[in-house]
Amino acid sequence: MSGGPSAAEALKLTQLPLFPLQTVLFPGGWLPLRIFEVRYLDMIGRCHKAGAPFGVVCLSEGSEVRRPATQTPGAPPAGDGFAKEVFHPVGVLAQIESLEKPQPGLYMIRCRGLQRFQVNRRSQLPHGLWVADVALLPADLPVAPPEELRSVVDSLQRVLANLKERHAESIDQLPIQPPYHWDDAGWVANRWAELLPAPVELKQRLMALDNPLLRLELVADLLDKLGLDR
Repeated sequence: MSGGPSAAEALKLTQLPLFPLQTVLFPGGWLPLRIFEVRYLDMIGRCHKAGAPFGVVCLSEGSEVRRPATQTPGAPPAGDGFAKEVFHPVGVLAQIESLEKPQPGLYMIRCRGLQRFQVNRRSQLPHGLWVADVALLPADLPVAPPEELRSVVDSLQRVLANLKERHAESIDQLPIQPPYHWDDAGWVANRWAELLPAPVELKQRLMALDNPLLRLELVADLLDKLGLDR
């Protein structure tokens, strides 16, 4: 599978495997992951073999690595003995673009963000993997950044040029990869949102916004508040 489902395809996916993380994946973004938990090794192997995506969702409670629940002394055991995991209902499909196996029980993968989705129903399998029935959300309409926000585009171009200069030997590992869409407000907003030192809760809200122009305006406000050169 080389891209996200189109509008002409089914707008729902059933039993989509989920990967809850303490980060936010944006459409068009890149995400390196180190996979070692048993619940994910099999899932990633299957997705890679089938060329199928999995879903990345941002945790609002819990850890990326499954941990035993903290037991109150004298209290009876609760649940399956593991700490609770809670994640936001809007996530992004992730396509595996590269996979390496440096040693047994370890995958190093690099994923590309595709289409956003809304979780409708979720369940956790006995070994801890989350799966969900999801509805795909419409992709951002390509809208050119307005003239008053062109400085946001210009500053992102400068950031990318600096990154290329500083990391000339590993350009293919930079967080911003071609194709570049400088005339697409949503794409520019997403790339800035990935780079900004903002809380994940704020990044989640930006990703979940349906209006790409509003997302870019909010990013511009953040740049101003952070005192970053625009």
